[in-house]
Amino acid sequence: MDMASHPLASGNRAYGPAQRARWTDLAAQAAEANAFYAPDMLCAALDHLAGAPGVRLVEAQAGGELIGLLPVMVTPRHGRLPVACVGNWIHDHCFFGAPLIRRGQEVAAWRGLLAQLDAAHWAAGFLYLQGLDAAGANAAALEALCVEQRRGRREVHRYDRAMLRSALDAESYWETHVRAKKRKEIRRLQKRLAELGTVEQRLLADRAELPHWCADFLALEASGWKGREGTALACSANDAAFFRAACAAAFDAGRLHFLRIDLDGRAIAMLANFRHGEGAFSFKIAFDEELGRFSPGVLIELANLHAVQGDPGIAWMDSCAATDHPMIDSLWAERRTIVQYRIALRGRGFQRVGRAAAFALANGAEAIASRVKGLS
Repeated sequence: MDMASHPLASGNRAYGPAQRARWTDLAAQAAEANAFYAPDMLCAALDHLAGAPGVRLVEAQAGGELIGLLPVMVTPRHGRLPVACVGNWIHDHCFFGAPLIRRGQEVAAWRGLLAQLDAAHWAAGFLYLQGLDAAGANAAALEALCVEQRRGRREVHRYDRAMLRSALDAESYWETHVRAKKRKEIRRLQKRLAELGTVEQRLLADRAELPHWCADFLALEASGWKGREGTALACSANDAAFFRAACAAAFDAGRLHFLRIDLDGRAIAMLANFRHGEGAFSFKIAFDEELGRFSPGVLIELANLHAVQGDPGIAWMDSCAATDHPMIDSLWAERRTIVQYRIALRGRGFQRVGRAAAFALANGAEAIASRVKGLS
């Protein structure tokens, strides 16, 4: 098994066309879709978001072919514990953490990734994996390999989030899964909004319009509560640059799914999604809060429902929303279970002892906290 890791410093493009071509090939053959680790978004994130202490790209290869790609970072703390560990890289705008593993070589890929982490002097403590699908290819391969190797594996947390996966057309889905009272209210709001001017729904098709759409989205998001709290993309030059770069690369690769609703030519709601394989990930939504009485957020999601269900190339869409999200949970009926794992790392000598102690300490602290919570 051939293996390699690449440390990347902030702002330093440490990959070229050949490297990106290898990642693109792996993404096309991935057993589990993850738009956030596909080259479009990953390269944009590496260019603009990979700050200190830096990101490493752990690769697993077999016969010269790339079969696994896992972006990781070492963190000095694990939750409240002063225990260092290595984890998959989940930046502020990454909502799914499944590594890219080649279809048909899932266990082999994870065997290579874990072997490299075991041997890496910089890999502290244990492997902390966030944002995996409990029913996905990565979770299954990890479970099988950990059983085979008698390697410690502990599920830390799980939650369900909304997902759209249905063979129904948009109208049938809407009528089946959304209450009649809510559907009636939405129709009323659509009519009231139309009284204000010309309402137009569009899906981005022209590359020349992309810079304008990105600017509109950044301004629209910043005009609301995210702007006031400083969490809008436009509040950070790096975040805004990441968004523009990711959208441009994804559009060129045929993976950007960008919608908007205009009122008299002005954007009042926008939604950016990123595709990978037969699926898609809902990335960010923005709407004019001054028109909140018309529920523009719900209206753009209704437009999204029609766009997704009308596209034979999209079999499902992950909402990437928090659990129990009041808006999207009322519109999408399906759920995806997201899990976190701690995976024991091995090594030699004192390193092996230290990693075992860190894994045991984290698990023990969690067990004690659960008991205390149960007693309170």
